[in-house]
Amino acid sequence: MLGAQLDLPTYLDRLSAEVARLNQADIRLWADLVYGAWEQGRFVFIIGNGGSGTTASHMAEDLGKSTLHPDDLRDESKRRLKVLSLTDNAGWLLAVGNDCGYDQIFVQQLMNYGSAGDLVIAISGSGNSPNILSAVDWANRHGLVTFGLTGYRGGKLREQQQHGLHVDLDDMGMVESIHLCVFHWVLNDVFARINRAGRYAA
Repeated sequence: MLGAQLDLPTYLDRLSAEVARLNQADIRLWADLVYGAWEQGRFVFIIGNGGSGTTASHMAEDLGKSTLHPDDLRDESKRRLKVLSLTDNAGWLLAVGNDCGYDQIFVQQLMNYGSAGDLVIAISGSGNSPNILSAVDWANRHGLVTFGLTGYRGGKLREQQQHGLHVDLDDMGMVESIHLCVFHWVLNDVFARINRAGRYAA
């Protein structure tokens, strides 16, 4: 826990330095994949555990609502991004966790909802969460596109994913913060591309 060791100015300097070390090409590719899903009418599924699970919820809400111009929210003719956080259906999670095991909570949902060409964004700080790995394995074998968000050494997810963004840092809180921070650029970039021909100009 870096915040337990560093004072606030030092912590913020470290956070800034870690963001600066990110591979910007991977961030741009993340935005490209989300925009491509919108263009092609594909679903985006987002998965994660704990803090990463709530990050998945946050990302899904933002991508679903905030890729539209605010004036277009009531316009039924506007194409919407199809996005779901698979962390949010309590009934699914409890039933599958109870009947099949916690490692199955995401992959069983993908079996119902997922199709070839859809995008799975898989968030795991350690990269070793069994339920994330099961879902990504299934997605890879069934023609979905997989993009991992990892920290620490990246774990098995970094080996298994097709694409991803890695935060090379052994601090879960800072890793999770960076995932969400960078996501907001992805969101803004996708918003700009979707709305470029309309009233919004970047």
